[in-house]
Amino acid sequence: MADTSPLRIGVLISGSGTNLQAIIDAIAETALNVQIVKVISSRPDAHGLKRAAAAGIPTVSLNKNLYAKASTVNQIIASEFLQASAEYIVMAGYMRMLGEEVLDAFPNRVLNLHPALLPSFKGAHAIADAFESGVKVTGVTVHFANAEYDKGPIVAQRAVPIAEDDTLETLEARMHAVEHELYPWVLGHLAAGNITVSSEGKVHIAHA
Repeated sequence: MADTSPLRIGVLISGSGTNLQAIIDAIAETALNVQIVKVISSRPDAHGLKRAAAAGIPTVSLNKNLYAKASTVNQIIASEFLQASAEYIVMAGYMRMLGEEVLDAFPNRVLNLHPALLPSFKGAHAIADAFESGVKVTGVTVHFANAEYDKGPIVAQRAVPIAEDDTLETLEARMHAVEHELYPWVLGHLAAGNITVSSEGKVHIAHA
């Protein structure tokens, strides 16, 4: 008999937690077979912590003093998620780079969401960079994180056209709407066991 227990994930946030909320809502509204076992924030004032608490999810808040030594905070993150028996880590607006302490503990099991079609427009200002560049299409990428910033096996991408009358604000709103659909979609396939990573570092999604 196939294992039908939910996929256990830990979520990393830094700010408002809208992607966290999208996952919480998908679990409640669409029967997404996922359980968020813990939420860790890089900031104690992140609004996403309130979203997690409202959903009854255990939380841990870190602070800037801990980040003075990257290895320390990475050890804390790895330890907290391992203790919670997380199977995957989901970065949902987490604005720090994870170190080997986390990546080695969760090989090809750390997901990141980037608001551009990687490998284009890496970095923290991807939406604005794409908008200002004059490209006609940007999008959203979900990928497995590795030791290089905004690089790693790409799991899924979805294009977002840039309209002639778009402002940065209207583009951002459409980008976020796509993020809120794509992340739960990827997690659904993870939970179903449909996602594999080849030895060459390419991702295959069965039944996609």
